[in-house]
Amino acid sequence: SYLIEEMMEALETNFELTESELHLYSRQILLDSWDIEAQEKLKLANVLIVGCGGIGCATAELLARAGVGQISLIDADTIEVSNLQRQIGFTGLDVGFYKSEILAKRLRLINPHIQIEFYTEKLSQNNAKHLIASQDLVLDGCDNFETRYLVNQVCKSEHVTLISASAIGFQGQLFMVEGDSACYECLFPKEQHANESLRCADSGVLATTPNVMASLQAHHALLYLGLNLTPLKQKLLLWDGLSMKQRLLAYETDRDCPICQARQSANAD
Repeated sequence: SYLIEEMMEALETNFELTESELHLYSRQILLDSWDIEAQEKLKLANVLIVGCGGIGCATAELLARAGVGQISLIDADTIEVSNLQRQIGFTGLDVGFYKSEILAKRLRLINPHIQIEFYTEKLSQNNAKHLIASQDLVLDGCDNFETRYLVNQVCKSEHVTLISASAIGFQGQLFMVEGDSACYECLFPKEQHANESLRCADSGVLATTPNVMASLQAHHALLYLGLNLTPLKQKLLLWDGLSMKQRLLAYETDRDCPICQARQSANAD
């Protein structure tokens, strides 16, 4: 019993914010709607960021600065010169290196109080369940439909909350999949939205667009992790960078969605 008490005390100590952490996060803790308890929830959170490009770079840095305790990064791409226009985690000296590895090094310098893991591989059917199942939240910022559908499928089956952001040209989208809510495939049926040509490399993107969407994604992640708020549950946020207009569209579960049907069947079993 003495050993158990010691272990419990050690766990409680790890959960508590240190003096240096309290100083680092002091401006957040001063907020009326945010307190030490919310900050401690961030410290205990595990987040996986899928894609370390324009969205992933900024989202990861904002969450690291805010105090999310464990951040995992996955991206198989290496840094190219054309990435530097919008991917704020990198410089010219990083060209040729893995995005996830360089971003992990940057985050460790920014906040030594948190844990960073990185994977220089593509999210696939072979590793997705292993990487996602232990997370409190998955943030998708990848640039291809195949990975988006896979992330949605595994998050839904493993009961892990997903906040997905995308950016192209002057426009961006953001939505959340949580609990029994409608999922990505409800909103965008796979057979109708599998055009892989809709990527920054083919269609172009303004430097600010992915960073705006990353800020919105990180903001929602903090609301969810610290305060358990879900303002985008079953809502699609549309942002237009030319008109500076933002809209929220409600949507419902598609009764024919194979992902939601699979989850319902699993719950019934």
